[in-house]
Amino acid sequence: MKKWCVAGFILVCGAVNAQTASSKTELVNKILTLQQTAIEQTAQALAERPALQMMQQASMALQNQVPPDKREAAAKAIQADLKAYADDVGPLVRQKAVKLAPSTVGALLEQRFSEDELKQLIAIIESPVNRKYLQMGGEMQKALADKLIADTQTVVEPKVKALEQAIVKHLGLPTEPGAKPAAKAAKK
Repeated sequence: MKKWCVAGFILVCGAVNAQTASSKTELVNKILTLQQTAIEQTAQALAERPALQMMQQASMALQNQVPPDKREAAAKAIQADLKAYADDVGPLVRQKAVKLAPSTVGALLEQRFSEDELKQLIAIIESPVNRKYLQMGGEMQKALADKLIADTQTVVEPKVKALEQAIVKHLGLPTEPGAKPAAKAAKK
């Protein structure tokens, strides 16, 4: 009789643990669904990073190495290539991020949060106040960025120009349209 009671207790405990694990998994899945936009935005930013770096490099090269009469056409061609890249890679990376989220973010949530904490987290995420705050994110960032640029532009802009000139000099590129590169001019 004792063996049956112990076996029954083990089965009940196992069923409760399985139900708790299943319930936690469901809660984690709900959080991942609620956070899907943030996951996709992170993936999109990651996919765009190389293109943004290339765009910065291309912008400098356009100003310093491309004749003024050809800059606009080159800039448009570069923009078209960057857009094609983003249109091609962005959806792939976003889709993969959503697919990987359960085994990465979901696993961390399941390990580090109790079922009660997951429920609280969902309540916070779904809170109307939280949603309102998150919707203001772009507006708050823009307000800060606009004011920061206005307040620091007179100090930062000359430093950016000086940095650009120093880099051009180090590269031996002409500092003015039609000027000879510094290295070639020095050899003559």
